[in-house]
Formats: sequence, structure tokens, C-alpha cells
Amino acid sequence: MGKMKTKKTLVKRIKVTKGGKLLRKRVRTSHLKSKWSTSRRHRKSAGSTVANTGHKRIFQKLLNKRAKGLN
Repeated sequence: MGKMKTKKTLVKRIKVTKGGKLLRKRVRTSHLKSKWSTSRRHRKSAGSTVANTGHKRIFQKLLNKRAKGLN
């Protein structure tokens, strides 16, 4: 069986921090934000961490070498 390739789309969407956390961008934040409150805009602009351990395991498989320090 050959080596598993890194999924490039996941590399673009998820960042692995030095501490091994996964950061992702929140959804539905691209346009039509004029009607949102300031606090909602501020909340949505911040990154979100992936907490689900099942998802972390899947991401680790798909990211291969880029997820070496993943907890």
C-alpha cells in the first residue's frame, strides 16, 4: 500500500498551532454583514477551535505530516 497524500483543501482550511490545537474559520462570514450587530461581527471574526476528538483523529489522518504535533 502506498503513502497517503495530504488533503490540500484541509491544509487551506485548518491551521495546526504549536500546542497541537486545530484552528478553523467560522462559516457564513463572507458577506451581508451590515445588518449584524457589532458584537456578532466581532465574535464571528475570531477563529474557532476544533474540540471533537473524533474530528481531530480524522484530520490527523488527512493532514499526515502537517499534524505531527496534534494532541
